[in-house]
Amino acid sequence: MKANLFLMFATSALLLTAIASAQEKKIKRSDLPPAVEKTVAAESAGATIRGFSTEKEKGQTFYEAEMTVNGHSKDVLIAADGTVVEVEEQVALDSLPTDVKTGLQAKAGKGKILKVESLTKKDKLVAYEAQVETNGKKSEVQVGPHGKPLDHQE
Repeated sequence: MKANLFLMFATSALLLTAIASAQEKKIKRSDLPPAVEKTVAAESAGATIRGFSTEKEKGQTFYEAEMTVNGHSKDVLIAADGTVVEVEEQVALDSLPTDVKTGLQAKAGKGKILKVESLTKKDKLVAYEAQVETNGKKSEVQVGPHGKPLDHQE
């Protein structure tokens, strides 16, 4: 019985790993299409590149460039044609407008805010996202550009 339970658990873990891997796959810079490479070169000027990955969403392939700029993280999601789809850039909590800080802290509740990122889509700031730790568990909360709750996750 214990062996069967272990086998079921191990199989489930492998299946979940395969599903997660299918969603996001690490790649090399040399694997980037020319249009994406051109965008990466422009977006990463002065940055240290940490890595690249691809992900499929609704049948489309996107490329993500993970980098460090002036000591903070910046992740750029790029469509196959080289268009920047989304930018997640780390920002210091104390540099945020008061309304945004208050909104994030309200959503975090008793949790501790570990990291905050701005989310930009189509060159427009759409949200702030905070990584929160509560009783040893990590989660994410989001608020809009003015600190108000969002109708949907960005």
